[in-house]
Amino acid sequence: MQFLLAFTVVGPLLGAVAALLPAPPGLKGKSPDQAVLRHGVTVTGVILLAAIVLAIGFDHDRPSRMQATTDIAWIPALDVRIHLGIDGISLPLLVLTALLTFLCALYSYFKMPAGPSPKAFVALLLVLESGTLATFAVLDLVLFFLAFEMVLIPMYFLIARWGGEGRRAAAWKFILYTLLGSVVMLLGLLLIGVQAGTFDMVALAADNGRGLSTTVQVTAVLAIGLGLAVKTPMWPLHSWLPDAHTAAPTVGSVLLAGVLLKMGTYGFVRILLPIAPDGMRTFAPYLAAFAVAGIIYGSLACLALVRPGAKGDLKRLIAYSSVGHMGFVLLGIATMTPTGVNGALFANIAHGLVTGLLFFLVGALKDRYGTADLDTLAGATGAALYGRAPRLGALLAFAAVASLGLPGLAGFWGEMLALFGAFEPAEGLSRPAFLTFMAIGAFGTLLTAAYLLLVIRRVCMGGPRPAGETAIADVQGYEFAAWTPLVALTVLAGLWPAVLLGLTDPAVQQLLAGGTR
Repeated sequence: MQFLLAFTVVGPLLGAVAALLPAPPGLKGKSPDQAVLRHGVTVTGVILLAAIVLAIGFDHDRPSRMQATTDIAWIPALDVRIHLGIDGISLPLLVLTALLTFLCALYSYFKMPAGPSPKAFVALLLVLESGTLATFAVLDLVLFFLAFEMVLIPMYFLIARWGGEGRRAAAWKFILYTLLGSVVMLLGLLLIGVQAGTFDMVALAADNGRGLSTTVQVTAVLAIGLGLAVKTPMWPLHSWLPDAHTAAPTVGSVLLAGVLLKMGTYGFVRILLPIAPDGMRTFAPYLAAFAVAGIIYGSLACLALVRPGAKGDLKRLIAYSSVGHMGFVLLGIATMTPTGVNGALFANIAHGLVTGLLFFLVGALKDRYGTADLDTLAGATGAALYGRAPRLGALLAFAAVASLGLPGLAGFWGEMLALFGAFEPAEGLSRPAFLTFMAIGAFGTLLTAAYLLLVIRRVCMGGPRPAGETAIADVQGYEFAAWTPLVALTVLAGLWPAVLLGLTDPAVQQLLAGGTR
């Protein structure tokens, strides 16, 4: 288990180096480009297999305990250690990252985005995977920061070199926002480490803020929270996200929404809640207020984009929907209750599955039509995707109703638990204020249903394909292979939420009570 976790984190880096080397003659096949893309599928597949074995070997009777740990001195003068481990909070995110990266590599093997050499594309994809996996596995504040930053450069180049129209401006906006947030976050992490005398996240969580004054905690939460809020993204620090998603290639959008956004909310749960509880209690009402503002803002932006004649981009609409969905995650965290935090973690995973599927589907539509413009996709006949490509239309409708939180699918439980958490927030938080936030969040679910049902009506529903109109391809074999796991897991998480909550709940209970053992 210890070796497997270390291999899962480091393996993609070794694969990235190998991708840049010349392929052995026997492995080149007919096309060197296909050989390196096949290498990407192989490496991400091995990492996914390792993550699944980790999940199977995980002690499910003790999910609150750190498992598969490695603890090696790295910089003794600063007491910085190579400390890795997983518990019930980090394991689902680790598996989700490995799964989505494998599906993206598989999809790219058959549908490589237009751009420079596949060698660089595969290497960047693997570096991105390694940095994301490390973020969820490291247990040292300095290592967390390094892993957190490691994903920025590969995502920048994936957008800038393989993206669509406006890719360079979107890539610059992405990296400037996130780097500025990270500088402030680093100051907060250093403040905690210097004041507490250690950067070890397990020791700090076990101390539960007792070694830090209230002033230090408030300052640290403000600094670290800003950096995490940019990555989440929290309104009003979200403006980089729609541009990045609109310009990114399909697999870039899938990983950005499905994995990278989770790094910010994971930092709130892993670092700020257990290490600086007094500081979090001070800022929790403000965090909840920004969260529900994001829910309403994201929904209204989507409603504006879906209007006929608005020339709204479907990728941009889904990006704005992410602002709203991540608002529910932040609301759950702000309640500082086991119910709310469990809801936030569940919503994290559900959003990764459902929004990852949505971006895959929109990418497929853009490949077929040459655009993601909603008016073009709707067409003069009133949007007959069901008639043109019935399987593709059915999958898009499925992903949309999963995203709006239909009971029985993954999107329902996280939002419901976050709202329940706001109904009875932690001791010391204003219940009237959180009841107000709960009511606003519940209204946001109605707006979410409104714009997603409008998307289904405009893009999917309508009559059969008019005579003489060019047909479009329905779901291809490689698309079916890449999307089926996401559909199956969305249904499984919706029908059997105990699979995930059984992992997260004991870990969250202990984290809020005073760290991890």
